Amino acid sequence: MPRETHTIDATDKPLGRLAVEVAILLRGKQRPDFVLYKDMGDSVVIKNMKKIRITGKKLEQKIYRHHTGYLGNLKKIPMKDIFAKNPGEVFKKAVWGMLPKNKLRAKQIKRLKIV
Repeated sequence: MPRETHTIDATDKPLGRLAVEVAILLRGKQRPDFVLYKDMGDSVVIKNMKKIRITGKKLEQKIYRHHTGYLGNLKKIPMKDIFAKNPGEVFKKAVWGMLPKNKLRAKQIKRLKIV
């Protein structure tokens, strides 16, 4: 089966619920011939990412952390800073965490386009 392209409008949709929907489409779980170990998902295009709804106090309280590998270099960036610069990055991080942690994840996330 050929890959389809799904266009989704993010206006007023909760971040997590939309991320779940996109992760399912990227993996291809909606297809009748779905197999866990194959990359058979579709492409997804997201529009109006600035108008997405972030529920609760996540914008103020959620912190993204990463470690550089050097002693004492744990970097902390609040969600509101990342969302102000690039709202698509917050969404991509949410979908990234929902995809399987194996070699397919990098291939699948490349089919996510944020306009």
